[in-house]
Amino acid sequence: MSDSVEPILELRGIQKFFDGRQVLKDINLVVAPGETVVILGPSGCGKSTLLRTIIGEETPDSGHVYLWGEDACCASPARLDRLRQRFGILFQSGALYSSMTVGENVALPLREHTDLDDDIIRMVIKMKLELVGLRDFENLMPNQISGGMRKRVGLARAIARDPEILFYDEPTSGLDPIATSVIDQLIIDLGAKLGVTSIVVTHDMKSALHIGDRIAMLYGGEFIAVGRPDEFRHPRDERVRQFVEGLADGPIPLRVSKTDYLDDLLGAEVEPGG
Repeated sequence: MSDSVEPILELRGIQKFFDGRQVLKDINLVVAPGETVVILGPSGCGKSTLLRTIIGEETPDSGHVYLWGEDACCASPARLDRLRQRFGILFQSGALYSSMTVGENVALPLREHTDLDDDIIRMVIKMKLELVGLRDFENLMPNQISGGMRKRVGLARAIARDPEILFYDEPTSGLDPIATSVIDQLIIDLGAKLGVTSIVVTHDMKSALHIGDRIAMLYGGEFIAVGRPDEFRHPRDERVRQFVEGLADGPIPLRVSKTDYLDDLLGAEVEPGG
């Protein structure tokens, strides 16, 4: 990132403990406007905890999260809420309300956080669904569409208010290869069309290499490698190589402790609608 460009997100010395165990260890990262950064790593490595910390659902025990140059860790609840209005989140499951139509789900943040009249909201719904390839789907219920489509509806809701940052929590989890490719291409296209900054949390190596401008691999609560996708195709670190190549034998153990897994589950879902 050029020194003349002010970062949109900066993590400085983030540390987090649960019950005396250190889950995040001195996390540092700088993200430029318009950049797509993939936070990659195996299950139980701290990805979800880090995401929750970035969006303000967890408070770090030390360190700082800067959004648009403002220390979100020191922000009042009201100020933190205003910062959150500037980003959108695609949840791991899509997190749609089953009692609402597709269109009603997309409209939810507009109805909660704006004074737009119904005609304008209907236009926005159509525009956002068009962007994710689901034109004329607004009257269907979530149980009438596929898992990949539900993810796309969740993405339409995430971009409903034209966010400056998009956070993706395991966006391709549980999807078949074709649906995964659709989501990957949407992430790329939205970055290009909307100029949005994207933070993608995933364990999908193929997707990470395809969509990321940079990749940060998290393991054991710390970044063990940060670089461009080409640097991950032929890594020097044995842990990175094992993960990239999907090898059973290597320094990363096959088993994840129950405690590590439960710690990482803390960030699995937060309430939709923002």
